[in-house]
Amino acid sequence: MSNQVTRRGVNTGIGATLLSPALAAVPAFAQGGEPIKIGFSMAQTGSLAGAGQQALLGTQIWEEETNAKGGLLGRPVKLIYYDDQTRPENVPAIYTKLLDVDKVDLVIGPYGTNMVAPAIPAVMQKGKVFIGLFALDANGEFHYPKYFSMLPSGPTPKESFSEGFFQIAAAQNPKPETVAIAAEDAEFSRNGADGGRNNIKKYGFKIVYDKTYPPSTTDFSPIIRAIQASNPDLVLICSYPNSSVGMLQSANELRLKPRMMGGGMVGLQYTAIKSKLKSKLNGIVNYETWVPSSKLMAPAADFFKKYQARAQGIDPLGYYLGGWGYAYLQVLADGITGSKSINDDKIADYLRTQEFNTIMASGIRFGKNGEWTKSGMLQVQYHGITEAANLETWRGMSYQTVLTPAEEKTGVRKELNIK
Repeated sequence: MSNQVTRRGVNTGIGATLLSPALAAVPAFAQGGEPIKIGFSMAQTGSLAGAGQQALLGTQIWEEETNAKGGLLGRPVKLIYYDDQTRPENVPAIYTKLLDVDKVDLVIGPYGTNMVAPAIPAVMQKGKVFIGLFALDANGEFHYPKYFSMLPSGPTPKESFSEGFFQIAAAQNPKPETVAIAAEDAEFSRNGADGGRNNIKKYGFKIVYDKTYPPSTTDFSPIIRAIQASNPDLVLICSYPNSSVGMLQSANELRLKPRMMGGGMVGLQYTAIKSKLKSKLNGIVNYETWVPSSKLMAPAADFFKKYQARAQGIDPLGYYLGGWGYAYLQVLADGITGSKSINDDKIADYLRTQEFNTIMASGIRFGKNGEWTKSGMLQVQYHGITEAANLETWRGMSYQTVLTPAEEKTGVRKELNIK
């Protein structure tokens, strides 16, 4: 891909309320300095909890480290957050409560396109800066000037998730010709499928199957059989975690064997889902936003050491979203300290004009609709995974190879069928 970035409460019936731990053992702050309150919702239950819980721990580590260093602008920081239960309909009320009842100074986004999109109107009404976490083109229709995306999808966000997938396919000899698209009928996956269609046209492939399926789907065998009947060379799947698992289990059972499969599947990055699927992942080529290569781990190693020591009952590695939960608060903190203010207009002005370095990526600049000016999306291939795979397998790079972008590439694609 082109344009690559260098890596580096109160329960009100909305959902379970979890307030951050009381600030303790922090250094002396400016006299009378009230905490800077930062509010957000996060999926702690529901289908996205596997990632949301990672992000939440990342934010807590940031809060503790920031206060240990003296806070921001001489004031402590305090996170106030609620469980959105992975239910988009809960999100507007949560942000209304944060702003009108909790009187937070600043807000940041929940995790995921489906959660961020319904929060934007509530935030817009109050003119607040808003950094979304892993939301695919969530601001594409709103064009809200104070929105900033913490997702390395770059200036063409819809296309970025699958561009590397089709770039890899186009380089094969003989070149594949036909593509099947299966997408969950939800905001993220619809956006990803739209981008996939654009990439298919760009790289000269032909669509032979293109269907969406309801998020409530539990039996994926009819979808897999329909894909088989179209006999595609490539299968692009845009899905959220539960259907990602269901699609690959059915593909394995029915022996679907395209030349490449994957692209836009959320959930394969979770340690628990890797452990569930194991050898069923072999051959899959799918997006990633970060991997524990020696190059990318270097600036994040201290964070992951802390995260993994505390990850009780949640993803034990935190590679998918733990570090990004820390990183998007790093960007907000830079906006506060750089503008010397918690005024939303001043912070937004600063974020639009500066470059940001975080533990997960460096050289971040925000452009149109708050998207990154350069893409940092990866495509990886899974291989050599046995049923004996365990946590130590997932901790490293032995089972996965980064295929794109060129500057992060760790090997070449292996010719494997889905088995």
